[in-house]
Order: sequence, then C-alpha cells, then structure tokens
Amino acid sequence: MSITSICTRVKICGITREQDALEAIALGADALGFNLYPGSKRFIPLERDAPWIVTLPPFVTRVAVVVNATLEDALKIADHPAIDIVQFHGDEDEAYCAAFAKSGRPFIKALRLKDASSIGAASGFSTRNLLLDAHAGAAYGGSGTLIDLALAAECVAKCPALRIALAGGLKPENVGDAVQRVQPYAVDVASGVESAPGVKDREKMAAFIDAAGKAHQ
Repeated sequence: MSITSICTRVKICGITREQDALEAIALGADALGFNLYPGSKRFIPLERDAPWIVTLPPFVTRVAVVVNATLEDALKIADHPAIDIVQFHGDEDEAYCAAFAKSGRPFIKALRLKDASSIGAASGFSTRNLLLDAHAGAAYGGSGTLIDLALAAECVAKCPALRIALAGGLKPENVGDAVQRVQPYAVDVASGVESAPGVKDREKMAAFIDAAGKAHQ
C-alpha cells in the first residue's frame, strides 16, 4: 500500500447549493467542485454564487471545473477569490496546459480513460494533478459511467510522480473497492451522492466518505 493512499482525499463535485457545501465539509470532504461549464446539469454562474462560496470554512479546497474555456477566462477564474484551483475537464491539450502552467497557478487536468493508449498522455499536461474519469462518449463528466478500474490502476502504477484522483461512476457501494484496487490520491464523486442532479444527499455523502476512509482499515 502506498503512503499517499493511506489517507485518500475526497472531493464532492457538482455542488450547487450552500447547504450541500456546508454538509459535505461537516462530513469530512477535503475538496468541493463547482461546475462552471454551462452545458452541465450542475452548472452554477460563479459571480452569482461567489458570495457564499468565498465564505466557506478554511482548509477545504474550492475547485472550479471548466470545460474548453479560453485561456484568458481560465486565468480570470484562477484569480477569483472564491477559487483555490482550476480543473480542466474538457479537451484541453498539452499546449493549452503548458500555457496555463506558465502563469504559476495550480490546476488539475482530467483525462478520460478510453483504453491503454490514454495512459501515455497522463504525464504530458504540465501538472502533477491528474483526474481520471470514465470515457462516456461526448459527456464531460457527471455521467455516472463507471471507470475502468483495471486501466486506472495501471495508470497509477505507471505514473508514480502524479497525484491521481479517481472519478467516474463512484458511489458509496463501490468506492471502497475502487480505492483498494486503484490506490488513488483522491476520489471524486458527483452523481453518486445525489438525490437529483446538483442536489446532494447527506446520507449518501456520509456513506461515501466513510467507505473511502474505511478502505484502508
């Protein structure tokens, strides 16, 4: 078992309501994701919701999830006081990520695992922070499609220098097995802890965080 996997971090993504954010934090979430992609069922306008996001308790990472944003817009989001880190969850290529990296701002790059050839791209995005998601056609995350755990485990094993978060179809019933098999730095969940898109279920969040933590016991 790797040292980093002993304390697997948990990110609750697709937060749209302040009460859900506060409940997730109280339950032990390490990070919250806010989807700024208008095509998402969990989209929120940052300027509308920033007043409550900026007042959230400290020591919880606030992640802005963007899809194919212009570099100018991505840099503006990264500088926003309500945001700690940007997650690129679209078709951003190596050149785009390299250009953003020159700003010195931290970021996460999502990689949709389709087959073994996808792993070859994992280390080319100018960041150590990688999120592995299921390949679900044209969907940019949040589909509920379960990621190929064997492929994800292979990626983690081949890229020890990366901090890899695991996403894609995770829920309270399977996250423990996923953590044990893949040994990720973190796990990321959206639809798996919801009663409706963008509406989090407290009991599901509690069960998910508990199961992720118990996977190493």
